[in-house]
Amino acid sequence: MASYDFLFNSTGLEGWCDTEQSSAPTSMADLMAAAQGTEVEITAWDFPFPSLDALNESCGKIPETRDLTKGLEDGFLAMKDSLRFVLDPITEPLSWMLDGALYLAEVTPWWIVIPLLLLITRMISKSWSLTIGVGASIVGLAFIDHYSYAIQTLSIIFVCAAICVLLGVPIGIAMSRSDRLQRAIIPVLDMLQTLPTFVYLIPLIFLFSVTESKLYGIAIILYAIVPVVRLTDLGIRMVDKDVLEAAQAFGMTPRQKLYQVQIPLALPNIMAGINQTIMMSLAMVVIASLVSAPGLGVLVLRGIRSLELGVGLVAGLGIVILAIILDRVTKAALARVNASQH
Repeated sequence: MASYDFLFNSTGLEGWCDTEQSSAPTSMADLMAAAQGTEVEITAWDFPFPSLDALNESCGKIPETRDLTKGLEDGFLAMKDSLRFVLDPITEPLSWMLDGALYLAEVTPWWIVIPLLLLITRMISKSWSLTIGVGASIVGLAFIDHYSYAIQTLSIIFVCAAICVLLGVPIGIAMSRSDRLQRAIIPVLDMLQTLPTFVYLIPLIFLFSVTESKLYGIAIILYAIVPVVRLTDLGIRMVDKDVLEAAQAFGMTPRQKLYQVQIPLALPNIMAGINQTIMMSLAMVVIASLVSAPGLGVLVLRGIRSLELGVGLVAGLGIVILAIILDRVTKAALARVNASQH
């Protein structure tokens, strides 16, 4: 006897349920009871919650949980062609940018790439000690034959982080200027921020081929764009009202107030958002190696799959070095912005 037979018998629905109800035992206890010719007794202590599966045992007309998940899958697959028709033209430039950045990183010799990275570091940070530290870190990675993997990881991060900034800053500005838009976007940002990293890959695998760079590019952008959007919105909203009133008194237009007052004063928050976006991009690049993203994540995945402890640890150390480099450089830029404002 199933747990909820009494519910359907008392409501007179047993005849409707019997037409679809399955007599097959569904658990080990049911199998053992069927073999012994006895019935499983349900006590109040272990009485099951009225879930779909529990109700299905008493009434076969009620779908099981697997029917629900199968329906969601069938619905997604039914929309797959329409979604691809819309998304392919929009996302194809992302594949071109990622493939172009990776190709450029591969064909450019190291004696050009490393000095260029050091020049960029020097220009951003204005610190010789940081520049020397970055150079020593990259040379160390090259010395253990991880240079190409590290440059591939940096190329992906540069492309995805740049797109996050180009999309995220305008979205944050729009949110700061409209409370209604902010209320609409905040739940989306909450969802993107709380979804487990692997979940980003599930629908994308069905939509795009694993060989397409945009598969992991979209996952990285969706995962990493949240901080720059939130902190841009927060920074602009935190601008002192007295300053805005003074700008208004000087006859500034809304556009002038935005570009000459609000954005410069919100720049520390925006830079902090960019820093977090870069860090989250790096974290997602490692996860994206599961769907053919190149870089150091490939070596981490190889260490896990083949149980090669040394390979995984060295690649993990390389990722830590890249994270420290990117964090220190962006924080140095943030410190320069703060110093210029004070």
